[in-house]
Amino acid sequence: MGIRQRKPTTPNMRFTALDDFADVTKRTPEKALLEPLPKSGGRNNNGRVTVRRQGGGHKRMYRIIDWRRNKDGIPAKVAAIEYDPNRSGRIALLHYADGEKRYILAPKGLTVGEILESGEKVEPKVGNCMPLANIPASLPVYNIEMMPGRGGKLVRSAGLSAQITAKEGDYAHIVMPSGEVRKIHLRCRATIGQVSNPDHSSESLGKAGRHRWMGFRPVPRGNAMNPVSHPMGGGEGRTSGGRHPCSPWGKPAKGGKTRKRRSPSNAMIIRRREKRR
Repeated sequence: MGIRQRKPTTPNMRFTALDDFADVTKRTPEKALLEPLPKSGGRNNNGRVTVRRQGGGHKRMYRIIDWRRNKDGIPAKVAAIEYDPNRSGRIALLHYADGEKRYILAPKGLTVGEILESGEKVEPKVGNCMPLANIPASLPVYNIEMMPGRGGKLVRSAGLSAQITAKEGDYAHIVMPSGEVRKIHLRCRATIGQVSNPDHSSESLGKAGRHRWMGFRPVPRGNAMNPVSHPMGGGEGRTSGGRHPCSPWGKPAKGGKTRKRRSPSNAMIIRRREKRR
């Protein structure tokens, strides 16, 4: 697991730094755990673009991930570590003792042949899943549920981990990777460890074409557009927009608040990721 840089035989190779996939042990996915992943190009059922800058990209199949980890009391052997084109971290193929196969989000340091378990009375080791009430404080965790039984929603990107700092009443205080401190119910489950592929943030695509392969279309600057397309567009010659940076709909693009005021999860935040001014 690391970053691979090649000799600069072409201009884009000079700036390319890609994953070496040294930790991947299996190249072909498990067919029974695949689903079609149709492309929408950012369009809704009426054919109108509702999400801009999407389209193209290589064909993919979706890997069905077990986010709940609710197969308690049955040990599972790690059969392979695989690459998943739909996420930044690696996935692990588990073979359970009863014959079932499932994919999970692989933690850093997981190796083929290890035995993993989930439940309330399992050993707190890397890769095991258990309720927050049973996880010792200060251990790194990932794939954290926000509501019991709903499956992991938080801390799922490559290299991330959160930490339990305290337990008070029915809630655990968890420090998120952003620095935010949040209360989460002790019955919610989490997986012990850090998400695999921590070198993902050091990758450099090297050329615009590789970004297109991932399904992203170009994003022109607002002040390069016409005034009918963007509030910062138009003007004779080059301009800086003539106003604070904003979206095509006039909302502030840098520093504007986007969180909903009445979001139910706001009450669970103990400390925000940045100080309020």
